[in-house]
Amino acid sequence: MFGNGAVYPGDALPPGSSPPYARVREWIEAAPPGLMKTRREQAELFFRRIGITFAVYGDPDATERLIPFDIVPRIIAANEWAALEAGLTQRVNALNMFLSDIYGSQECLRAGIVPEELIARNTQFSLPMVGRRPPGDIWVHIAGIDLVRTGPDQFYVLEDNARTPSGVSYMLENREVMMRLMPELLLHGQGGGIAPVETYPDMLLSTLQSVAPASTRGEPCLALLTPGVHNSAYYEHSFLADKLGVELVEGSDLFVTNDILFMRTTDGPKRVDVLYRRVDDDFLDPLVFRPDSMLGVPGIVNAYHAGNLTLANAIGTGIADDKAIYSYMPDIVRFFTGAEPLLPNVPTWRCREPDALGHVLERLPELVVKEVDGSGGYGMLVGPHATRAELDAYAARLRADPAKFIAQPTLALSTCPTLTDAGIAPRHVDLRPFVLSGAHGVRIVPGGLTRVALKPGSLVVNSSQGGGTKDTWVLTGDLPAVGAALNGELSS
Repeated sequence: MFGNGAVYPGDALPPGSSPPYARVREWIEAAPPGLMKTRREQAELFFRRIGITFAVYGDPDATERLIPFDIVPRIIAANEWAALEAGLTQRVNALNMFLSDIYGSQECLRAGIVPEELIARNTQFSLPMVGRRPPGDIWVHIAGIDLVRTGPDQFYVLEDNARTPSGVSYMLENREVMMRLMPELLLHGQGGGIAPVETYPDMLLSTLQSVAPASTRGEPCLALLTPGVHNSAYYEHSFLADKLGVELVEGSDLFVTNDILFMRTTDGPKRVDVLYRRVDDDFLDPLVFRPDSMLGVPGIVNAYHAGNLTLANAIGTGIADDKAIYSYMPDIVRFFTGAEPLLPNVPTWRCREPDALGHVLERLPELVVKEVDGSGGYGMLVGPHATRAELDAYAARLRADPAKFIAQPTLALSTCPTLTDAGIAPRHVDLRPFVLSGAHGVRIVPGGLTRVALKPGSLVVNSSQGGGTKDTWVLTGDLPAVGAALNGELSS
């Protein structure tokens, strides 16, 4: 099944036309009975053997899980990707300028672009960074920008992830699985190749090296800081450290002397110039943030402020993840770039505003409501799927603390063909491209992590909420009309 009624132009393809899409469709439709299921089981075995798991906090039944992998790829045509790449570059540049401004001259606050109280009262606004500039004035070295599609050539930004975005290991491993299990589906040279994603570790390494502090002597030393084996994304931390060829360290492996960060090695202390940290601000330095933290390093903020260390991402970037700040991003892009946003936001009501709150309460059964500091699909309400009791309970929460919430319309998200127990069926998807910012500008690996809502009709793609992932193909040839055809990305 490659459609659900509302198709994009070119959805109905005769066999053999417009490679590679027609050939992929033919491969799936001609597959012997049971082959697709066998390939799915083999993919699961592969993931299990190499330990690709994530933890679900608070779940007593399963501390480690596999993220389900769907073997039917998502395809993005070359011209579609070119438009996305331009929009993502613009948005991440604006995010970096916004962060530099709010921790510096705060011109966007004086101009009324963003309300001052929304910054001053935000728990993610980091006072130790006021008046500070990270090396190269780059704050967000690695960004994960979540996108949704609602129609032909119509993508929206769903949210920005500028603190410690995760998921890139699944993007890389998904491609590896497809190469191993279904090389015939990769169709190189069949009317347009598929852009590689395996260049991401090299791109990330060169990005991090490019932002080493001015005090670095010789080739910069990099390390990746993890909270440890009990963190939900520990697999990704170890995976990336291995791919980058850098040490995976915990807070206990590091110490600061004379405002310089060192790691303990068998050959003695070694200076660290760039730390790719996957530890949140609050736990980074017990002398500055939470004094009870055992995950960070005492004195690391002093090393950072002394110009002897680059932290990726910079301290204080979490404020850009806030969904209330997100609602101002179109104005932020216009203010700092002087141009219209190339990628629009999803229309958003800020419940902190009385008129917006009234509108949301009146139309609650039609809307999606989220906590401004929420993540992972937790704490949100999908109005059309909620019971009367759930709606009433959420309305009470909104009235009690409206500033904590934003609301959005329930979009007609695109769907992709997905292998289910009943065969190929449409499921809703989003896309998280990974955007790298360094001294040499912005670089984006073609594609990203496609997340898929595996439950029929569900709009929640988060792995913690039962979602899965797909390999994402960006074509190097320009085949716009048939791009949606195999993809089956349909307006629901």
